[in-house]
Amino acid sequence: MTRFLGPAALTAASLVLLLATDGLPDGSTASAAEPVAVAAPAPVVLRATVLADRPGTRAQSARRLFAGPGFDVCTAPSLETMTAWKQSSPYGAVGIYVSGGQRGCSQPRLTADWVRKVRAMGWQLMPTHVGLQAPCSRLGNKPKRIDPATAVQQGQAEAAEAAAALRTLGLGQGSPVYLDIESYPRGDQSCAQSVIDFTVGWTRKLHLEGFRSGFYSSADSGVSDLAAAARAGSAPLPDAVWYARWDGRADTAGAGGLDPDQWSDRQRIHQYQGNVQETWGGATLSIDRNQLDGPVAT
Repeated sequence: MTRFLGPAALTAASLVLLLATDGLPDGSTASAAEPVAVAAPAPVVLRATVLADRPGTRAQSARRLFAGPGFDVCTAPSLETMTAWKQSSPYGAVGIYVSGGQRGCSQPRLTADWVRKVRAMGWQLMPTHVGLQAPCSRLGNKPKRIDPATAVQQGQAEAAEAAAALRTLGLGQGSPVYLDIESYPRGDQSCAQSVIDFTVGWTRKLHLEGFRSGFYSSADSGVSDLAAAARAGSAPLPDAVWYARWDGRADTAGAGGLDPDQWSDRQRIHQYQGNVQETWGGATLSIDRNQLDGPVAT
């Protein structure tokens, strides 16, 4: 939402400029902005969560990689819109919300036939799953939370759901599916550990099913905690990271949430701007903008 302020509000407005909001992939707006110009909480100390990893057929499946601009949108657009955008827009990849009980929009068009036809147009796909959220999440529109006592098992159950959805849509072995963990308050060790335990379970089960694991979150919360978990030795961790920081920079440099050597082998997507309207070929969508250098569906 854009607010227009009069001269009397300029001082307050200058403070607002110090705030930024991480992108929500379902197209909604975060309930509160996260400060970027103040001291961050001390990093949490995470214990290593390690599970035996059996990669199944994923190990034999070649990655399909895409480098360039992409977008995600709450509901899968019509085939007519996808045709118009493929012919006119700079985008080559689109995020689709394939599964999860807390998706922000219904998906009346998202079928195997839709997938087949948009792929025939040349679109690359970023499958995404929106399920349980961090225990300390403040999102009122996604009330279901990870249970710290059963986080690993919950992650495995949601990965099984996501794998079934990929198969139903006709997406191949080795495809990634990105776990959507929306921004949550930083500095809560128990909350961060639960997210990591859930993600380790998610990753192990996807590998067993023959798919790659992806992880989407804010650069300042979920991705920062994932980077800390990698340093602590947790495994298996996702094969690719999709980080949200709406800084307007169409790059995959890590936005401060990732170390230079983390997920550095063409394993990154950056959601750098959100809730923008664009029109291409006469068709208008409200989208989040992304820069990719990482895996897409096979």
